[in-house]
Amino acid sequence: MANIKSQIKRNKQNLVARERNRAVKSELRTRTKNAIAAVGTENEETALRSAIKRIDKAASKGMIHKNQAANKKSGLMRRINSLRAGN
Repeated sequence: MANIKSQIKRNKQNLVARERNRAVKSELRTRTKNAIAAVGTENEETALRSAIKRIDKAASKGMIHKNQAANKKSGLMRRINSLRAGN
């Protein structure tokens, strides 16, 4: 453990940021999973819109890189379109 006051504060800030990042990334996975599970149901559009909104919000807040957000959205749409074609 650090003895320096500024490093103690920095460690606390890192801990808070880490917990927030974990929560956001967990929510992204959950929303993506829900959007994929909702394909073919009446709330498909809502689930997809919600997932894309959360991905964009995470990118705008700096939780994930903007290119990673684009890749996640692209992959999600490709997966959903393949599931739609399979039905």
